[in-house]
Amino acid sequence: MAPPKPTIAVIGGSGPLGSGLALRLSRAGYPIIIGSRERERAISAAAALQSEAARGESNAAAAEAGEIVIITVPWASHAGILDELSALLQGKLVIDTTVPLVPPHVARVALPPEHSAALAAQRRLPSARLVAAFHHVAAHKLNKEGPIDCDVLVFGDGVKDRELVIGLIAAMGMRGLHAGPLANSVAGEALTSVLIGINRTYKVDGAGIRITGIAQQL
Repeated sequence: MAPPKPTIAVIGGSGPLGSGLALRLSRAGYPIIIGSRERERAISAAAALQSEAARGESNAAAAEAGEIVIITVPWASHAGILDELSALLQGKLVIDTTVPLVPPHVARVALPPEHSAALAAQRRLPSARLVAAFHHVAAHKLNKEGPIDCDVLVFGDGVKDRELVIGLIAAMGMRGLHAGPLANSVAGEALTSVLIGINRTYKVDGAGIRITGIAQQL
């Protein structure tokens, strides 16, 4: 008998990216907790998943209950939310999806003093097992059926933690690839602004990335 799947908390899960990731993971059979600063919004977003194994909570309650925690919050809210949750995330696998976009010039790379949002998160969550991923997946594509034609680069200092995240990505119908230590996240986050510019220039609906030279079936 297969072991039970871990409960996954999605902080900021009522937003476009968070709700899309929650939907994919829920369809793959993972218990989901949607976290939001407004608990009623979280409850509503969880109800939209149409799963008995999904519920909505405050960010703090979701972070405390989740075995794996995904951070899907805007850069402007990133530091404050992580500081609020730091004590609750000790020892947990935390997947940070944040990109340091600075409106209105979101197609221009603007990295923080720490060099990336993931490295900034590491400073605020020194006891968490931090992995960065999902920087190049268009949120609206997650809400569609079937696989997504996009690779997901996975950054983290722990190889086993990267493997766990790559397994989640496969369950969501995408291919995850080891992209090295968390310090390399600077390249992944910067590429998001490049892709936004490509979307505008070529008028495409959410360009992604594909790494060539690797067999599709890993």
